[in-house]
Amino acid sequence: MSDALDQQQPRWLDLSGSGLDTVPAELAHLSSLEHLSLRANRFEAIPDVVWRLPSLRSLSLGENPLTELPERIGELGGLRELYVHELGLERLPESIRRLANLRVLDAGHNRLAALPESIGNLKRLDVLYVHDNRLEELPEALFELGELTYLNASDNPLASVPDGIGRLTSLIELRLLSTELTELPTAIGSLTSLRELHLRGNRLTTLPDTIGELGNQRLIDLRENELTGVPEAVAGLTELRLLDLRANGLTALPEAIAGLPRLEKLDLRWNKLVDPPAWLDSLRERGCVVLL
Repeated sequence: MSDALDQQQPRWLDLSGSGLDTVPAELAHLSSLEHLSLRANRFEAIPDVVWRLPSLRSLSLGENPLTELPERIGELGGLRELYVHELGLERLPESIRRLANLRVLDAGHNRLAALPESIGNLKRLDVLYVHDNRLEELPEALFELGELTYLNASDNPLASVPDGIGRLTSLIELRLLSTELTELPTAIGSLTSLRELHLRGNRLTTLPDTIGELGNQRLIDLRENELTGVPEAVAGLTELRLLDLRANGLTALPEAIAGLPRLEKLDLRWNKLVDPPAWLDSLRERGCVVLL
């Protein structure tokens, strides 16, 4: 272990996958250490030495038999990245509100049934992964994160998304795959910075007209839903490159799709289009890939 410490740069130490259940005491002397990965080891608790690393900016604890985060995690006020995925966590401590500098929080693949209201205090959060948990709702406090650019809440039994999501106006990528959604809120149109919208594997039957207000959208994935139609309002998606409508119940399409100037791929496979519209040929002629 001492050899490993000697070989690492003083600002970065990766001890992931090393079969560890403890760390050497000399780790506490690395006062300039900024990035520490203890991922995929045998830790049942956060080593005490972690609390004595004043320069720590990134901490990875995922894939350990560590089933609870202590309230003490709030002492790491300098953290910008915290990775606590695949731990079997059932809750996040309220003390995360003290991580005011946090930019990235990965709490995916756990057993979280709810997010603490204190998550709304993470005003500088840029990336939030909470996919593959047991969340039945997204708290209103989440929608106070005005700097959030990436949100992945896929594989949770959400069923619905509140209108409050429209306040996340910095969002660039939104992933809500396999969340049992039956509808989208009209406020989705307020996400004018959004470029990627991933909604595969839900139970959507319609789309709100406000989806046409997503003028910066590049990709929309609506595979494996229950859509029976697409609104004419999609004419507003002037930057859209990829529209994936595979495996829905579509019997007709709006001609507005033909007017999307930047569309490069339209996937319509496994629908009920008995008589595909003639305007699909015009898309092909200009170089758009059309799959039926």
